[in-house]
Amino acid sequence: MAENIATGLIHRLRDWRGAVAHPAKANLPKNPVAAKHPPVKFSIVTPSFRNSAWLKLCIASVADQPGVECEHIVQDACSDDGTPDWLPRDPRVQAFIEKDGGMYDAINRGFRRATGDILAYLNCDEQYLPGALLAVGEFFAAHPDVEIVFADSIVVDAVGGYLCHRKVLVPLKYHSMVCTLGVLSCAMFFRRSVLEKYDLFFDPKWRDAGDLDWVLRALARHARMAVLRRFTSTFADTGDNMNLKPNARLETQLIFASAPPLAQKLAPAIKIYHRLRRLLRGIYFQKPFSYSIYTPASPERRTEVRVDKPTFIWKGRI
Repeated sequence: MAENIATGLIHRLRDWRGAVAHPAKANLPKNPVAAKHPPVKFSIVTPSFRNSAWLKLCIASVADQPGVECEHIVQDACSDDGTPDWLPRDPRVQAFIEKDGGMYDAINRGFRRATGDILAYLNCDEQYLPGALLAVGEFFAAHPDVEIVFADSIVVDAVGGYLCHRKVLVPLKYHSMVCTLGVLSCAMFFRRSVLEKYDLFFDPKWRDAGDLDWVLRALARHARMAVLRRFTSTFADTGDNMNLKPNARLETQLIFASAPPLAQKLAPAIKIYHRLRRLLRGIYFQKPFSYSIYTPASPERRTEVRVDKPTFIWKGRI
């Protein structure tokens, strides 16, 4: 085990298998590749519970995606905040209001109902940027061997203001286990075949760390992964996110404890190796850009936000 980890730390800086990078842009242009491939259908699943206001923004960001066929499945766990009063009548979604065993059980229910070729899940406090799904579809069409795609995200505050951005790399096993999961689920997409081929439904025993467990199982099954170097999604840091709560920290600690003892001891070195990977891939550099999202103040129309001083630093978080 020591030899394997040490070898990885030394040599894998040049091993970028599966990582396919494109120039980072918030505004996503059309790609002529799409004309050479048949269109794909997306299925987006949103788990919902007492998030009525955020859910409306999320739905709008999926509904206005141009140039793609997309079904949006919302699994609401019998919310008592008024969501059942309007959600079933919203023609933009397929609404299912039923009790579930938690967020990941709700996502699995949606995936089992999905009919699309490309699947993803988007939480209520997350959004897709304009043209995101078109870019993802073109990427999958141009890379038929890729099964899972991770893209870049923008972190916003509760009113839609810019906090930071998160550029990603294909995750590595030990870094994910003993440091942090370096990808956000709002910018994670995968082929439908992944569910049956690798048994990659989410494990509902996890309440908060299911994303990390899912990625680790995908890595263990050698699913073919790649990076789409574009901002496709936004994550709202509202201050009340699930990953801030005690159970999320507990589950993360459980996964850390399941790592080999040597990996735990080498956690500082693994973190440095990850930062070197990011440095060599240009992750720490970003030109000024703009993004467009729905906000609580503008729920019917996207608001454009200009970012003159981009930062990868997520203050108070990671």
